[in-house]
Amino acid sequence: MNKKLGLAVAGALLAASTAASAGITIPAGDWTIDIGGNVNAFYTMNRADRGGCATINGGIANCVATGTDKNATNINTGLLPSAIGLGGKTRQNDLDVAFQFTFFPGVSSGNTTDSSFGGNSLNIRQAYLTFGDASWGTVKMGRDLGIFAADAILNDMTLLGVGSLGYGSGNTTLGRIGTGFLYTDWNAQFSYASPNWNGFSFKAGVFDPWSGTSDANPSLLGLATGGNANVKADTTPQYQGSASYDFSANEVTGKVWVSGLYQKFDSADSAKAWDIGAKASVGGLTAVAYYYDAEAVGTTGFGVASHASVGGKIKGRDSDGWYTQVTYALPTVGTKIGLAYGESKLDRATGETNANLVKENNMWTLGAYHPLTKSLNLVAEYNVTESKNHSGGKNEDKGVSLGAILFF
Repeated sequence: MNKKLGLAVAGALLAASTAASAGITIPAGDWTIDIGGNVNAFYTMNRADRGGCATINGGIANCVATGTDKNATNINTGLLPSAIGLGGKTRQNDLDVAFQFTFFPGVSSGNTTDSSFGGNSLNIRQAYLTFGDASWGTVKMGRDLGIFAADAILNDMTLLGVGSLGYGSGNTTLGRIGTGFLYTDWNAQFSYASPNWNGFSFKAGVFDPWSGTSDANPSLLGLATGGNANVKADTTPQYQGSASYDFSANEVTGKVWVSGLYQKFDSADSAKAWDIGAKASVGGLTAVAYYYDAEAVGTTGFGVASHASVGGKIKGRDSDGWYTQVTYALPTVGTKIGLAYGESKLDRATGETNANLVKENNMWTLGAYHPLTKSLNLVAEYNVTESKNHSGGKNEDKGVSLGAILFF
């Protein structure tokens, strides 16, 4: 597929939906300019069991209510932020040269610092250049989606919907982040993508290192908001890589992939992670299976509750998780029905006694995604998210979301 949306996730989005994007292409001398993106909005209705809301550090079961009220409603953006992207490409000196900028605005007027004025937030997650050739690959420099765990989120059906709200509404929800996979994030990088050799390809890159925290309560998208064992990155960068194989046999098509991450920390356990996943489709039926394992990486997002201070030493926490997903596109009408379950687990560090640390986040999702037009999808989801801590405390959030996502 060509770069109509101007988004790194465009191919996965179109594969996940039955909508096709026309995009806006403008010839400009030797350049071709692409403008594209999406707008989405969802009405969410949630009921939270507040059992141990304040005592699960790192849990993502939504504590949406205050006082004795356990219900909440919001109108907000889903997992995929609304976006508008501007990109350009050309061929110069036997090289394919391109650039990309993408802006992500939210639709929510609540839960923001300027909510009383009806404001929302805007972030720029993509700003990069690429150069290369089909014969030897592509070099990328700038900020874009990471490599490790990218396939996990790109194959998540809630990418077109809401999934878990996490800690309230904002520029985006959590989808299945933290309940089956780690958030790959948008990272500054120098990376390389190989050509496709009969289905096999790989990526590798050096990335800006990140810092970790212990006992952190993740806010939206797993951003750390506290902690007592701050971990500083070493002078070496973070390394990420992946390899994948696309296959087709008779009526079955699919993909298998592996990826990994490594980063050294000053005076703390180094971060290591790997994952493996597979996707297969036959007719309108598609199945996805995924697993990850990590040391000193944390849960939900990189560096969230990744380490603990024990006896004067900063030790890493082990984590792992998985999800399975089955979708079926109904003949003729094209509506895609999906059912998925996933969980993420976080172990305490050796010698750690933090009873309130999250032990497990899990989520069931039942979704329906209907292509009203080739550009517009209607979405309905029901999600049940649960968080447990190491002392047996539990929170649960049940949510229904109804909305639409439009690609252009």
